[in-house]
Amino acid sequence: MILELADIRIHPGQQAAFDEAIQRGIREVISKAKGFQGFTVNKGIESPERYILQIFWGTLENHTVDFRESAAFADWRAIVGPFFAGPPTVEHFNLLAKSD
Repeated sequence: MILELADIRIHPGQQAAFDEAIQRGIREVISKAKGFQGFTVNKGIESPERYILQIFWGTLENHTVDFRESAAFADWRAIVGPFFAGPPTVEHFNLLAKSD
């Protein structure tokens, strides 16, 4: 399993609308993608315009090829992209260890 970590910054004052949009985008678009295995969304306390989106994929290619090179990616960005203050920082991780 691969963890995609996206650090997202949105325009100030749009948190309520973005809260709805990101959840709708995951539900309607990302959750249907090949290799999708789950997600978390965390909202900043000290920085309320900052969100950390974690998506779990079966393989790296499920994200970088199957999703990012599909029409679904454009659908996702149409939902959430207008809120972005800048391009999200996206990185991928392999699991090293976890709690019981």
